[in-house]
Amino acid sequence: MSNEQKGREITISVLKFNPRSKISKPHFVDYKIEETPGMTLFIALNYIRENLDPDLSFDFVCRAGICGSCGMVINGKPALACRTLTSSYPEGKLKLMPMPAFELIKDLSVNTGKWMDKMSKRVESWIHSNKEVDISKMEERIDPDVANDTFELDRCIECGICVASCGTMLMRPDFVGPVGLNRVARFEVDPHDNRTSEDFYELVGDDDGIFGCMSLMACEDHCPKHLPLQNKIAYLRRKLVSVK
Repeated sequence: MSNEQKGREITISVLKFNPRSKISKPHFVDYKIEETPGMTLFIALNYIRENLDPDLSFDFVCRAGICGSCGMVINGKPALACRTLTSSYPEGKLKLMPMPAFELIKDLSVNTGKWMDKMSKRVESWIHSNKEVDISKMEERIDPDVANDTFELDRCIECGICVASCGTMLMRPDFVGPVGLNRVARFEVDPHDNRTSEDFYELVGDDDGIFGCMSLMACEDHCPKHLPLQNKIAYLRRKLVSVK
């Protein structure tokens, strides 16, 4: 291959650290690789692990922005590695760190599942209804607009990027986070759920919930699914502030 056909050389700096090792200390390691057309950060990291450093840890499943597993901080901004083109960085330098707020497993791998499970239980992320379900009958009809509003919020893949982007999370570790508020908004709009505004107030009506949000909205700015977090959080706040 001639020099004209070769891709440029890019440098990927990764913060490596194994918290389970007594001798491991946080440090950056630089990897220099040749960029290929259409290269995503996910592809670059796989190349590094397969050819340069088999000890490198990061998470992935779908490789298509569906599972939300490959979230990390890229040049100071949380994003999905599989949806990040290396060509988006003209200087060819990418600095990678694990997402804050989550338990660090190793290097770029964090335990989002543990945090999400705790959040889900905290906001009681399931339908609350006193109605008996008769599976032999058709479901009760729902207005299409209401159904769309519910499904819109269900597009959340719980990647944790909104949590890692949230300024409130840095100051309040017990904050329910944008993903938690989105979850509450999803059930608040669902006609199958019989909970009242008072019920939701008991869940998130404090400084660790809806009233702790500083409305910086970095969560919406970085959401890979472009969820309307700003509108939903504002709506939820207006709804719950009138309760007490």
